[in-house]
Amino acid sequence: MDGIDAALVQFGKSDLSIVATVQHDYPTELREKLFTASRHPDSCTLDNIGELNSWVGETFRDAGLALLRQGKVQASQVRAIGSHGQTVRHQPDAVHRFTLQIGDPSIIATGTGIDTVADFRSADMALGGEGAPLTPAFHDWLFRDDFTNRVVLNIGGIANITILRSGDDVVTGFDTGPGNTLLDAWTDKHQDVAFDKEGRWAADGTINEALLRNLLGDPWFAKAAPKSTGFEYFNLDWLAEKLPLNLAAVDVQATLVDLTAVSIANSIPAAVSEIFVCGGGAHNAYLLQRIADHLPDRSVATTSAAGLDPDWVEAVAFAWLAMRRINGMPGNIPSVTGASRPAILGALYDA
Repeated sequence: MDGIDAALVQFGKSDLSIVATVQHDYPTELREKLFTASRHPDSCTLDNIGELNSWVGETFRDAGLALLRQGKVQASQVRAIGSHGQTVRHQPDAVHRFTLQIGDPSIIATGTGIDTVADFRSADMALGGEGAPLTPAFHDWLFRDDFTNRVVLNIGGIANITILRSGDDVVTGFDTGPGNTLLDAWTDKHQDVAFDKEGRWAADGTINEALLRNLLGDPWFAKAAPKSTGFEYFNLDWLAEKLPLNLAAVDVQATLVDLTAVSIANSIPAAVSEIFVCGGGAHNAYLLQRIADHLPDRSVATTSAAGLDPDWVEAVAFAWLAMRRINGMPGNIPSVTGASRPAILGALYDA
């Protein structure tokens, strides 16, 4: 919920070029209401969700229009918008499983004059899948190497990996656990800022090994893939149940960095030699250093080293998934999500 990443992309048969990018902030009031709705669902009404659905759609529309201006491109030149939407709830383990992304795609389509593909996750979940992660198909298309085993590591609120084995077309991937979600929440609570820039605060702390063992002992980490999670599970309430008394806030932050780093490192197969990082966590220098410390003799770099700026991998991925939908091609990978078969993802909203 940091904001909206919008990318205007031209796709070739096996490559792409980025025409323009825009990072479009949420209005402060909207961001606060989204946090309240997602973190306190029991107090969220249907009116809240309805209003937020329209408001997010309007903000996505404005981001799309800003992107057209930035790229000096007419709406008629763009085949489609891929809109992931704003996740407010993801419950793949509920009795009646669901995932909820809001941001009215009709508002986006009519407001920009561009056909819009949205609701990417539902089809996979209807087939028994987790609905996440969905970016591995794009990672496979862009980052696969014929001679090197690679992992693409996305560190957003939750961290997820895509495992690309050379000489093997089977792609695997899953959520590894918390990425930035606990780091940001703890920083906001104790430093009154949205995030710990470059991990500087955490770097001043001392990792508490007993707390780290307690956190890693949560049964979720031992759960077999396919698996996905969200802030519904990994949040400050979860942390509070495991915290010892009188531990300095900075030491908790340092330990939370290692929780992310160790849970990622434990998920990466020994045969992988290259790890490419994208997402907001790619800017946390201390976190990247801790990941590298736990993965000696492996190369850890951002996706810039593989040809795509880490800030835009996710936005480009959903443009790619929209292209797949327009062309009637599957977008999920059953070996990643656990769906019973490949599926064409997303619904098309005509402009």
